[in-house]
Amino acid sequence: MSTSAHREPGRFLLISAPAKINLYLGVHNEKDERGYHRVDSVMTTLDLADVIAIGPADELSVHTVPPSDFPMDQNSAYRAARAMGEAFGRDANFAILIDKRIPQQAGLGGPSTDAAATILGIATYWGVDARDPRLDEVARSIGADVPFFLYGPPAFCDGAGDRVRELFRPLTGTPVALVRADGPGVSTVEAYRRFDENPPALPPLEPLLDALRLHDETQIFAHVANNLAPASCELNPQMAEALAWIREQPEVRAANVAGSGSTVFAVCTTQMAAEAIALAAQERGWWGYAARMEKSGPFVAAG
Repeated sequence: MSTSAHREPGRFLLISAPAKINLYLGVHNEKDERGYHRVDSVMTTLDLADVIAIGPADELSVHTVPPSDFPMDQNSAYRAARAMGEAFGRDANFAILIDKRIPQQAGLGGPSTDAAATILGIATYWGVDARDPRLDEVARSIGADVPFFLYGPPAFCDGAGDRVRELFRPLTGTPVALVRADGPGVSTVEAYRRFDENPPALPPLEPLLDALRLHDETQIFAHVANNLAPASCELNPQMAEALAWIREQPEVRAANVAGSGSTVFAVCTTQMAAEAIALAAQERGWWGYAARMEKSGPFVAAG
């Protein structure tokens, strides 16, 4: 977690809010008392990031570029700011502008990372220590992946995917090709509904965790898995096509669906290979991006 909470911020803060991919997503059949599936997840951040500007204002407002097609009070950053105000007994009067670079409904964690960046930005303004447990509580109240984004290095999360249990040495610089086929995104709610109709078995988790502890990249990428992917692919045939296509590309070490989709990713042997895949995807009329694994969560810089 990177923050400049101990120095006086300028009029506004700029915060990078990185995307993520799941190296492992294991959805269990059982649900918790909230009605959420039990989920085991291993995530790592990427250098693809939204950029958030936040500054003091007379009232709370959130705007996005390009503009959102839903009300401001439904934005995850707005909800995070409100929750921070409630948790700390203060008025969260900030103007928040989000430059959206992470595609919507992509499985790359855009809303969650925006919420985490907002939490960290407000904490910086208020002089709240980044390790204050109330930040984690606020993050969990917003959504499953938000606590992960407060940290950033590869992490194992359980519960509903909202409890950070173990952090690992970063895989900084590892090339990743991201591809999103044309067409509608995948609704996470619909993906879980389809999953419930015919739940696939859980992929093995311990071999991946052991490999992460040893920083054995060959074994890490040999155990990339996602048992929600079949349900998502059934809902989105274009994504299924993109996944089959990306798995056939040269120099791919592992490939799978990001979260519930609709982005697929390939871990590549070289950055040149990732860039070639991204370019080939664009030539097919798809969105393609050559990213690298990153070492941290939101990074706060004084404006």
